[in-house]
Amino acid sequence: MKTNAGALLSSIRIDRNARRKISVQLYMGLKEILLSGGVNPGERLPATRTLAKEIGVSRTTVIDAVDRLTAEGLLEARVGAGTFVSEALAGQRAAVAPARPAASKPADHHLSRAARHAQRFLAPRSWLPHKSQAFITALPALDLFPMAHWARLSARHWRAGREDVMGYGHPSGYQPLREAISTHLNAARGIKCDPQQIFIVSGAQQAFFLIATLLLNPGDHVWFENPGAIGARNAFVAGGADIVPVEVDDEGLSLADGLRKAPHFRLAFVTPSHQQPLGQVMSLSRRLALLGAAEDADALIVEDDYDGEFYYGDQPQPPLKSIDTQERVIYVGTFSKSLFPSLRLGFVLAPRGLESAFAEISAAWLSGVPTATQAIVADFMNEGLFSTHIRVMRQAYKARHDALIEATADLSERIDVHPTSSGFHTVGLLPDDADEDGIVAGARQQGIVVAALSRYSAAPIGRKGLVLGFGGVTPEEIRRGVHKLRSLPELAP
Repeated sequence: MKTNAGALLSSIRIDRNARRKISVQLYMGLKEILLSGGVNPGERLPATRTLAKEIGVSRTTVIDAVDRLTAEGLLEARVGAGTFVSEALAGQRAAVAPARPAASKPADHHLSRAARHAQRFLAPRSWLPHKSQAFITALPALDLFPMAHWARLSARHWRAGREDVMGYGHPSGYQPLREAISTHLNAARGIKCDPQQIFIVSGAQQAFFLIATLLLNPGDHVWFENPGAIGARNAFVAGGADIVPVEVDDEGLSLADGLRKAPHFRLAFVTPSHQQPLGQVMSLSRRLALLGAAEDADALIVEDDYDGEFYYGDQPQPPLKSIDTQERVIYVGTFSKSLFPSLRLGFVLAPRGLESAFAEISAAWLSGVPTATQAIVADFMNEGLFSTHIRVMRQAYKARHDALIEATADLSERIDVHPTSSGFHTVGLLPDDADEDGIVAGARQQGIVVAALSRYSAAPIGRKGLVLGFGGVTPEEIRRGVHKLRSLPELAP
């Protein structure tokens, strides 16, 4: 049957080398023709046998595609007459947009004011990696993770009752995990808290969005470390905040700079245990002064303790939350660094007095992290495996840190790699005349990844550098990576 429809439908091309099944390719090709107006409503399609022969596929394949489109209402099967294009599509023809003149409104005119504000100020985030290599900053030591223990605990929970692991979890989090986190924070981090103050979220990024939703009004001033954590900054920008870039010195966030720029701030964001990305630890005197400034301004502080577990210096500084006597600090933790990123698991420790507000917001629009995942992590902590893993990681990160410092010693005139006492990244400062972007591009050509310090800056900081991760690779891989860095013209000794 050589009808208009027959000629058009037989123009569908099937790629037999594609990973997508032939039946799916045919279904999608037919659907595109139907929705684009290639055939008219009420028009009869060729017989499936004819269509199969012209396209070069089996009749069963054609029948499967036609049946699927019929089930969706795009085609109508009439007994004894054949298959026809649905008459319901007639009302859709006017919806097919004609070619717009160049002066028409851009597609993003539908965006909200908040979204357009966010587009203007969001900082680009690099592709988050899934494979360890020198000198990626976002991955922990995946090679040392105790997979056998994890597999055992996983099997235990997936053999549990289906309702226990397959239904919706509590929006505030799995109670045994909240209790395990509370116990750990009390014992290991010196933070006195109750399980009801802890809210489980899908990673630290969701925690920041939750905080912004709950606490920020459009235009509120948020002190933010400059340079600082990109993901958290984007979350507050999306919430409509007015980000105030505050300088970071050797002791941490500069209160003098913050008070000069925005004395009436609503929120301050800090990474006191291991500044992101510069790597220093905020001094105790600066912590106490920051708490005092927040009290004076009636503000709150968000403490991001993303890798504070991994302190391997002489004496760890206490978390800011552990010395907060006025309930000013919202503490955010994540298992992405202490365990592995694909868990998408973190938590918020809310100040006393805000628990009910966090609970109400969580119940209103959070679905909860998968219960099985939370249960596995709870057992991992309760059986002592988490503490053991942290101790092993501290030793490994210390060895990898030392390997990086030793390997870059002869490059100190071109890149000054700063020793750090916690975490698994540090910074290497560059001369003022260095080309950050050129070094980053050259390193990528050598098969290694470094990040420019300027990527983390919301405002110019007057210095150049590279952020170097060392936690996800072995000392041998670190030394090979430094050898490749040494080959770059900008860094040649």
